[in-house]
Amino acid sequence: MGRITEAVKHLVIINVLFFIIPQLAPSLGLQSMFALYFPESPQFGFWQFATHMFMHGGFSHILFNMYGLWAFGTPLEQMWGKNKFIFFYLSAGLGAGIIYTLVNYYQFNSVYEQLIKIGVSTSDIQQLLTTGSYNSQILEQISETTLSEFYATYHTPAVGASGAIYGILVAFGLSFPNAKLALIFFPVPIAAKYFIPVIILGDLFFGVTKYSIGNVAHFAHIGGALIGFIIAWYWKQNQFKRWN
Repeated sequence: MGRITEAVKHLVIINVLFFIIPQLAPSLGLQSMFALYFPESPQFGFWQFATHMFMHGGFSHILFNMYGLWAFGTPLEQMWGKNKFIFFYLSAGLGAGIIYTLVNYYQFNSVYEQLIKIGVSTSDIQQLLTTGSYNSQILEQISETTLSEFYATYHTPAVGASGAIYGILVAFGLSFPNAKLALIFFPVPIAAKYFIPVIILGDLFFGVTKYSIGNVAHFAHIGGALIGFIIAWYWKQNQFKRWN
């Protein structure tokens, strides 16, 4: 990995600044302005597809993401060059936000249509989304868990560079498949070509089931990994020259 490369260094600095400034000046409302909200939310802004990847929810969140950026992004920037790496990073992050939002939109609309089908008016649905309150008779046909997730989708923003980092992980695995990765929770080194698919499949499993632990945007991870795979595979197949 060696020393930190130029683009990686600047991306780390930007992420750290976006993390620190809202802590020092919460009155500016940067967290709510730059986090990615559901499109139907009044707090949504189209710019959030880009800005959400520079916001983080806590110290451990940014620490692990920035470690991943340095550890796996450095060799990619050395191979591709600065401009190509920045394009890749931003594309994976944007793709993560878009795919995450599309999945949320599909799930949200499925519940919305169920509510309309059982006779709940649009004004009552909006009251549910605004206040969280609803007629308990709804629970006879739609579970409380489903309604809670419906409400949470509307209100909970996505933050973090994880989607872009997953894109970097996939590109690293394609470029250095036999590189050995030593993990804290599994001390035996594992080749990237085995480890990276396993963690992506884990995100897919947790994303489509109810077993997710914590508030993790699994489909943002999958979206970043997918976009990262497409770009990195295309570049590898065509052997593009470095962008200077």
